[in-house]
Amino acid sequence: MDFDKYQFEATQTCLPTAYNLEYLIPGLAAEAGEVAGLYAKYVRDETYYTNLRDDMTKEMGDVLWFLAVLADRLDVDLSVIAQANIRKLQDRQKRGVLKGSGNER
Repeated sequence: MDFDKYQFEATQTCLPTAYNLEYLIPGLAAEAGEVAGLYAKYVRDETYYTNLRDDMTKEMGDVLWFLAVLADRLDVDLSVIAQANIRKLQDRQKRGVLKGSGNER
């Protein structure tokens, strides 16, 4: 499935009361936190999650849903975000500045 198709399908599952920045931005952060929390538990006790890959896949799907609907709410295609990000990273790679911090490197 391509990004734009996913974005369209994701927005079709969004409740009208959830299609706002006040819900989407903290929701995205919360889902990303769930990915981190799941991994923290795995590091703490490897036997706790025997299916880390499957569990992470589900949580990353939730992150993707929030990102897709947030992008739609801001009227930007997910494919545009993906393409711009790859161009930015390739430019940094070409200039040898993948390491470091800050958006303007």
